[in-house]
Amino acid sequence: MAYWGVAMANFHPLWTPPSELELKKGVKAITIALSIAKKTPREAAYINAIAAFYNNWEQVDHRSRCIAFEKAMESVHAKYPSDNEATIFYALALTAAADPADKQFRNQRKAGHLLEALYPNEPNHPGIIHYIIHTYDYPELAALALPAARKYAAVAPSSAHALHMPSHIFTRLGLWEECINANLASVASAQCYAQEAGIKGHWDEELHGLDYLTYAYLQRGQNALARKQWEYLKTIKEVTPLNFKVAYAFASIPARYVLENRHWKEAAHLPIDSTTVPWNKFPWQEAIIHFTRLLGAVHTSQLGPAKAELVQLQGLRDRLVNEKDGYKANQVAIQLRAGDAWVHLLAGKNAEALALMNQAADMEDQTEKHPVTPSEILPARELLGDMLLQLHRPHQALDAYMASLRKHPNRFNGLCSAGVAAEQAGLPDKAQFYYQQLLKVADAANADRPELRAARQYLTAHAHAADGNVALRGE
Repeated sequence: MAYWGVAMANFHPLWTPPSELELKKGVKAITIALSIAKKTPREAAYINAIAAFYNNWEQVDHRSRCIAFEKAMESVHAKYPSDNEATIFYALALTAAADPADKQFRNQRKAGHLLEALYPNEPNHPGIIHYIIHTYDYPELAALALPAARKYAAVAPSSAHALHMPSHIFTRLGLWEECINANLASVASAQCYAQEAGIKGHWDEELHGLDYLTYAYLQRGQNALARKQWEYLKTIKEVTPLNFKVAYAFASIPARYVLENRHWKEAAHLPIDSTTVPWNKFPWQEAIIHFTRLLGAVHTSQLGPAKAELVQLQGLRDRLVNEKDGYKANQVAIQLRAGDAWVHLLAGKNAEALALMNQAADMEDQTEKHPVTPSEILPARELLGDMLLQLHRPHQALDAYMASLRKHPNRFNGLCSAGVAAEQAGLPDKAQFYYQQLLKVADAANADRPELRAARQYLTAHAHAADGNVALRGE
């Protein structure tokens, strides 16, 4: 069963397909496990199930092998119905094999029901809570996992990843203070582990927590604390292991800061620093930097540099297609379409720009964010709202912001921009609603975004106007 564990660990079904090296390691482990004669029938069932994932991996695509694992674990679960671990791993297999295009979330709901049936009798089982969070980590399902997330936050051991996990659900639901607390604990645990284990430099889990922490600070309007994470990131010169989530954090933290704050000049010149991360190994993550630079160039009226960044994005997307990484290629394709839309807008081709931006938003609506990230760098439908607002179409912009907020609740810019759009559309009640929501979300004493002052001024002015109307009516 130790070899079974090695094979399972190299599968990591919930975040990214195994590399060729990991697949070969998994095959070697499962080959040894299969060769050992003295196995119980239950042990053999577990081993055969994970073997179904590795079988013929050179010719069979990743998702088909995930489905094979799901079917095999279904058989183990059926054969050993009283084995809770078989049920838990069957639920994991269902989530791993879920169809990304299935917006009814059939696999995820089935997995959730299995796990929830086990939960009352084992409320402190970390695997059950962990997988409940993963299986419901979608905007439409996240509320179902909130009790488990809060329970996990209370019972999680001092393990960086365990402490971080509840923030997946807190982020989905826009519960920023809880997200911040979870990731402060996660980052501290990761730093402690690196020191105790003698890791050279920083541990990768620390970077993962920093990304979520930065995102949550930005949604709370706490710019100084968000900037502090970026400045700290600049001091990190070595991370172990240097993997995809480390590269993602190095790309996303500075990108989020400049884009969320609309610091367009800084965005246009965001550096591509290869001191710590060899970007040529991480095309998806590198695309984030080029997308940021493109938006910065567009918003500072630099058409040539914007087009150059568009070429870079196209090249990175082509690389991912050639590497047969369909998900990441599609994510870059969304950025490419959105970037092209803004380039057309800068060139004065408004109709084409809107058509492209609508396409990008539709493409993003049909996909899910990667578990490594708290959110897309900028939601495409929110960007559509920004474009519509720039084109003086506030009613349509408000519709776009409202749609984006349904998927990304309590986003600072989503709420603020919805208020601005409602204000420009002559809808004071809606403007007041969104500004009030904004002030609730960013209610920390050190929230320092200038938009908060404008929201307060609008609410104060309209409160005075309402008082004046009441006085005129003699009420």
